[in-house]
Amino acid sequence: MSSRVAVRAVQVTDEVAFVAAARRSRALHRPWVAAPQDSESFARYIGRFIAPANYGFVIHLVETGELVGAINVTNIVYGAFRSGYLGYFAFTGNEGRSRMRAGLQRVVRYAFTALQLHRLEANIQPENRASLALVQSCGFRKEGFSPAYLKIGGRWRDHERWAIVRK
Repeated sequence: MSSRVAVRAVQVTDEVAFVAAARRSRALHRPWVAAPQDSESFARYIGRFIAPANYGFVIHLVETGELVGAINVTNIVYGAFRSGYLGYFAFTGNEGRSRMRAGLQRVVRYAFTALQLHRLEANIQPENRASLALVQSCGFRKEGFSPAYLKIGGRWRDHERWAIVRK
């Protein structure tokens, strides 16, 4: 089976496969992220992606269409700032296979070209070594530390702030 990946906008028709993949990935995601686990949470998730401020993507295998993971560019501010926040998660079975890196590289390129952004920021829990390795491999640089930055799983969690700027 090919491991080539493509990126496209997440769609309502992705619900069944997306929710199933997220359910299978609970252990992988805990405590880093809470991916949609049912129809209602998927509807809320996809409902967030309203251009021009928020975009949601899925990474999928070219050959089979199987979902690899999701990447979001949200809270985009244009004008002089031209920046957005990045969120992402892989689905079980795709970790450590460079598929998310390929997908993230494509989304970064899209953000810098089609969306005309200057900067993307990813906030990552310091213990999430796989996520830190992913952004480092894509050229992000550590900018700082934000204590109690996001509430995930009912707890305010510290995050490292990583960013990449358009060259």
